[in-house]
Amino acid sequence: MAFDYSLIGKRIKLARDKQGITQEVLAEKLDVSNAYISKIERGKTPINLDRLSQLCVILEESPEYILSGANSSTRDYLRNEINLMLEDCSPDKIKLIMQVIKPIVEFKE
Repeated sequence: MAFDYSLIGKRIKLARDKQGITQEVLAEKLDVSNAYISKIERGKTPINLDRLSQLCVILEESPEYILSGANSSTRDYLRNEINLMLEDCSPDKIKLIMQVIKPIVEFKE
């Protein structure tokens, strides 16, 4: 299973923002540099399992949510994942995605 580190980074940033923690505070709690946190949040560097475990405790999130977007307390996690993926898409790409998914959504089983 391959991980999308840019999505993992976005989920980490969302969880950090939700807790009202700055990158600097998170870096201090993890005993790492601010640059390291920034790289993780931008998907430029992978996070190891030990660091992920520490981060999840600090951010009060599950590893499942951080890695895959799945969260037992959220029934709409797939919608959240789709929204995260669409954030960086150009208007033309979103229009193309709409053309692909519209027939699927409208299909009557």
